[in-house]
Amino acid sequence: MAVQPQKRAHERPLSPHLTIYRWQVTMLASITHRATGLALMVGALVLAWWLVSVSNGPEGYESFMSAANTPVGLLILFGFTWSLAFHMLNGIRHLAWDLGYGFNKVTATQTGSLVYVLSLVIAVGLFAFVWTGHGGYLQ
Repeated sequence: MAVQPQKRAHERPLSPHLTIYRWQVTMLASITHRATGLALMVGALVLAWWLVSVSNGPEGYESFMSAANTPVGLLILFGFTWSLAFHMLNGIRHLAWDLGYGFNKVTATQTGSLVYVLSLVIAVGLFAFVWTGHGGYLQ
């Protein structure tokens, strides 16, 4: 029995990466789920900033609101809202998968698309609800 020589590092096959695969809804939803998880960590810091500013009285709250009412601040708040909605809906989708439902290729693609659509509807709906003065935001 002859001993096989070891392959050198440059002779090993490369692992496939994103440039090889054809983009699919399920692949994009998986990547987006991870990205929204990271965005929710940043959003938790913004939420903590808001809570601390509220506890510091009207002056502290005004400092937060002056930053939150800028276009960039509103974009960040919308991104946090959408991330929360997407992560929740995709988490429900994963729970269905854990129970053995939705593995059919067509079903997985449809539910992935539905998560994107519903998360946008929820985020836009919440922002419209708040923007119109409901929920005590604009008084």
